[in-house]
Amino acid sequence: MSGWRSDLWYRFNYCMAWATYTFGFSYRSIGSRNMPKSGPVLVLSNHESFLDPLAAGLAVRRRIHYLARKTLFAGGFGNYLRSVGCVPVDQEGVAKEGLKTSVELLQAGKPLLIFPEGERTHTGKMQPFKAGILLILKRAPVPIVPVGIAGAYEAFPRGAAYPNFSPLFWPGAGGAVSASVGEVLHPEQYTRMDRESLLEHLFQRVQAEVGKAEKILKR
Repeated sequence: MSGWRSDLWYRFNYCMAWATYTFGFSYRSIGSRNMPKSGPVLVLSNHESFLDPLAAGLAVRRRIHYLARKTLFAGGFGNYLRSVGCVPVDQEGVAKEGLKTSVELLQAGKPLLIFPEGERTHTGKMQPFKAGILLILKRAPVPIVPVGIAGAYEAFPRGAAYPNFSPLFWPGAGGAVSASVGEVLHPEQYTRMDRESLLEHLFQRVQAEVGKAEKILKR
């Protein structure tokens, strides 16, 4: 699938995801205007649950790519994942193959979403960012957009078999999800930072967006 058919298919899936999140999780987002409309962009987000990839993708409102475990790509479901921008790697996040694939996508001018914590949180709190993100930026110094997600841990915590829904027209049920897209961090703003300073800066930028997302979360 390519060209206008691919774009139409992606838009259809975007609308379906938006409807599901809005009506099922009372989804809200702010800051979409901060996402560059073209060119390579590294979108960095906190990782609360399996709901995060779509929560971030809906917020930036641009066709982006995601890294996903190869084990998810068996059979026809794998074709579907590829059709909506998922790229198979041996391990999610910033492992060796993920690093290589991330750099290739960014150098090809694609926008890419990464969770620099490397895994979903066990407690609902943000975990330190892994240094692998710096290797990506060293090889592909591109604009960075921080995204903060709130509520996804309560909606679908690690270990839960099913999500906790918070329907749009019902009173708050503790399963609402929200996202905030922050301002762009350009390469000239971070390439001279040392390793630890940059990791901390990126962590704080995402954490700040999490705070903004919490403020718009349906209670």
